[in-house]
Amino acid sequence: MKAKLGLALLMAVSSLSLSGCVLNVGDHEGNRSSSYWEKQQQTNRTNLSKLTIGMARDQVTTLMGTADFSEAYVTQADADSPKKEVHVFFYRTQWSKGDGKTTKDECTPVVISDNKLVGWGDTAYQKI
Repeated sequence: MKAKLGLALLMAVSSLSLSGCVLNVGDHEGNRSSSYWEKQQQTNRTNLSKLTIGMARDQVTTLMGTADFSEAYVTQADADSPKKEVHVFFYRTQWSKGDGKTTKDECTPVVISDNKLVGWGDTAYQKI
C-alpha cells in the first residue's frame, strides 16, 4: 500500500514538473487576433484626426505613441534654402495582409520638418 501511494505521489510530482509555461515576448507578432489589430488601427485613425499642422514633434508623439516605423534625414543647406531636419513616423491604419506583421503599406506616414508637423498621408510623404 505504501509503495503504491509512493508511486502515485512520484507520478504526480513528475507530471507537475514536466508541465511548462510558454511566454511570448515580441512586437505583437504572436498576437494574431484581428481584434488587436483592429483596435490599434482604429486608435491610430482616431488620433490622426486630432493632428493639426504646426504641432510640435513631442506633441505628435505624445498623441500618436510609438510609431511602427520611422525614417529621418537632414537636407544640406544651399543658396535657396536652409538646412532642414525631417522625420517621418509610420502608424498602422489599415489591414493589407493577414500575415500578422505590420508593413509600411499598412501605415499612414506622419511628416515632421524642423520639429513641426507639416502633414500626414501619402501626399505629405511624397512631397518631402
